[in-house]
Amino acid sequence: MAEHRSMQRGALLDAARSLLSEGGTEALTFPALAERTGLARSSVYEYFRSRAAVVEELCEVDFPVWAAEVSTAMERAGTPEGKVEAYVREQLSLVGDRRHRAVVAISASELDSGAREKIRAAHGGLVAMIVEALAEMGHTEPRLAAMLLQGVVDAAVRRIELGAAEDPSAITEAAVNMALRGVSG
Repeated sequence: MAEHRSMQRGALLDAARSLLSEGGTEALTFPALAERTGLARSSVYEYFRSRAAVVEELCEVDFPVWAAEVSTAMERAGTPEGKVEAYVREQLSLVGDRRHRAVVAISASELDSGAREKIRAAHGGLVAMIVEALAEMGHTEPRLAAMLLQGVVDAAVRRIELGAAEDPSAITEAAVNMALRGVSG
């Protein structure tokens, strides 16, 4: 029974990712989740009490995976500058991923304070990953620089997500160049 519930919960989360990446938060409804998974609408409520609860669980499940991919890319870099570049490139390479699209859609939505706090905490963990590299580069305020660097990444993500006139690789290169010049001292 526990395995069945776990599989159903996983199917609901996968359906939520698809709905969010296809249509944003407006598309994430319990009737749509029920339709995508073949469950009765009332059954969806057995797994999640609200749309915000779905969002919170997606953040708990997906953000650590995404952060681990960024961390792994940074670990492969040999220099602090290489870590900054990997931090930017890896986040931007994940833009097309359904997990990332779901997080972006979630971030743009009206959420309750619990869901917002989980997103803030997850982003804080991502920003914390780059602080040490910035300190190694000699930055006098590495935490502030990390937050500003994440702002560059977030702006590039939005530009790619909007389907900007520029090729995504051009956006990535511009973000990497801005990050490396902007955090060098």
